[in-house]
Amino acid sequence: MLFRWLCLALILLSLVVFAAPEDYFGIHVIDEATGRGVPLITLRTTNHIAHTTDSAGWIAFSEPGLMKLPVYFSVEGPGYALPKDGFGFSGVKLTPVAGKTAEVKVLRTNIAERLCRLTGQGIYRDSTLLGHEAPLPRPNLFADVMGLDSVQVVPRKGRYFWIFGDTQRPNYPLGNFHSTAAWSDPPDKGGLDPEHGIHFEYVTDNNGAVAKMLPVDDPGVVWLFGMLTVMDAGQKEHLLAHYSRWRDLGKRLEHGLAEYDEAEGRFRRIAVLGDEFEWQHPRHNAVRVKGADGDWIYFSAPFCQTRVKADYDSVQNTSDYESLAWSPEHGDYIWQKALAPTTQKDEAKLIAENKMPKDKARMQVVDAQTGKPVSLHAGSVHWNKHRGRWVMIAVQESGGVSYLGEVWYLEAKQSEGPWRKAVKIATHPKYSFYNPSHHDFFDQLDGRVILFQGTYAETFSGNPVATPRYDYNQLMYRLDLDDERLKAAREE
Repeated sequence: MLFRWLCLALILLSLVVFAAPEDYFGIHVIDEATGRGVPLITLRTTNHIAHTTDSAGWIAFSEPGLMKLPVYFSVEGPGYALPKDGFGFSGVKLTPVAGKTAEVKVLRTNIAERLCRLTGQGIYRDSTLLGHEAPLPRPNLFADVMGLDSVQVVPRKGRYFWIFGDTQRPNYPLGNFHSTAAWSDPPDKGGLDPEHGIHFEYVTDNNGAVAKMLPVDDPGVVWLFGMLTVMDAGQKEHLLAHYSRWRDLGKRLEHGLAEYDEAEGRFRRIAVLGDEFEWQHPRHNAVRVKGADGDWIYFSAPFCQTRVKADYDSVQNTSDYESLAWSPEHGDYIWQKALAPTTQKDEAKLIAENKMPKDKARMQVVDAQTGKPVSLHAGSVHWNKHRGRWVMIAVQESGGVSYLGEVWYLEAKQSEGPWRKAVKIATHPKYSFYNPSHHDFFDQLDGRVILFQGTYAETFSGNPVATPRYDYNQLMYRLDLDDERLKAAREE
């Protein structure tokens, strides 16, 4: 009986076909200027078979019926292009042969350079299929992470601590909706060069899946924003964030302050706030600003309109928060505690009603090329040593070709502005790239080169077709601040 089972097993194994690297035709899409592989470039056959490059710019192609004969591939990808032919088509004609490779050169039209996808499944899928070594130890799935929403990060204990929003998993459409966390090492301490990705060490539960970082029994999704570290009077460091629990995008059920519990490795609620406290708490992206009266934590949304003293007690006290608001009495902006911050839209209305002189405006941003107004939605602000200026990376609320998909670069002499001229550095037509965040700890060449990431998603874009593997995940970009095209944004 045992012999018969062994024979049957051998027969079944003989029927299984394992694809080897030499079974695929490798297509490498590269930036014609740098020779570097370009992620998120889609090649599509005339019958709409679509393949999208992985983080190294590779596609592993093996299609029955289309091997060893000329095949036309249209080529498209946000911020990159090929010249159009006489009929208006942009593409290449290749002859796929198993075991062979071909190179496709594309022109970068973005100012920012797309480097890689940071999260999700199959980051280096095609590279793996083609037998190439991937820079990540788990390049195709780790901790069941299929997709990750918006990022928060703080340097901590010689490492980086990351928080993400909603997390997709492979076993069901609803994954972890109580925030996900990860640790990573700096590049100079054994961490991966962020040009190729980030080796996230996800905080997991007993089943090896991402853990709930603010576990509560109450219904709704839980998000953490405004994450920061401050010292108490005894010089002990505390990691804090604002938490909010939502029934849906239109109904917040609860909000307050949360603190990271070192023993549990999770956040816990330390204060529940009333709905009247709309801005008197950590929010969006926190940045430390040194003032004559000590350190402050400013919160960019994307403009720095709220702040609090950078100490443990002040961050917990709603009465210690200040907002930047227009004062008719002073004829200028002032930091105060009574009024909500003046927003970009508020400012535009005040100018239109002749209640604010135009030269006092701090947020009336225009496209440096066209002079058209740019309404900004979210982003981050950091001091840049190379430019000697505060720099902002922010996404436009509605940019014509996309909703929350057009990314802009701005400069100002002060963290509060004025912010006047913006240069578009990345576009994502018919797609969103929301909540972009510049990671100043990854700055290179004293800040001449900066890196930023954002959430690439069809959620708000209106696009009915999501990009496989890339959708609802984090993309990393690189920006050289010496690029001549950025000079138009400079405030000298």
